[in-house]
Amino acid sequence: MKQANNIYLIGLMGAGKTTMGKKLAQALQWPFYDSDRVIEETTGVSIPMIFEYEGEEGFRDREQEIISYLTGLDQIVMATGGGAILRPENRQKLQQNGFVVYLECSIERILQRTRRDTQRPLLQTENPRQRLEQLLQEREPLYRECADFSVDTGIMQSKAALKAILTEFKKYR
Repeated sequence: MKQANNIYLIGLMGAGKTTMGKKLAQALQWPFYDSDRVIEETTGVSIPMIFEYEGEEGFRDREQEIISYLTGLDQIVMATGGGAILRPENRQKLQQNGFVVYLECSIERILQRTRRDTQRPLLQTENPRQRLEQLLQEREPLYRECADFSVDTGIMQSKAALKAILTEFKKYR
């Protein structure tokens, strides 16, 4: 069993990675990082703008760089972008340097949570449900392969999910 001094959250957009990440960081008294926010802070532009000017590939290059940096830190909680697991290098960095938690969530629940959010480039489409279903089909095997633990944030109350993650994390320390 590996030793883990960090917690990394993976899952589709809207699964609750940022919300749960902040709660975990507060409980552990560790710094919290949202890899997407760090990308925006370092570039000075929004994720949608990066997608517009550099495309998804350009964004993924920036994401890989930030994940490489953040996984080098110790005693942090990090929420990754939903597609961070697409690159094998990212999955490897996450698995080698921390306890990886897959936040599962139903498409229905994600649609409820993201319906007014205009900052998610991959959902700016005629049929967000179809897009989410496609993303889940592509990404779920990678989430499962990468994760040390998973919790369904669509049905579990956040306090219960937090407790489950912390209990499982303690087994890895």
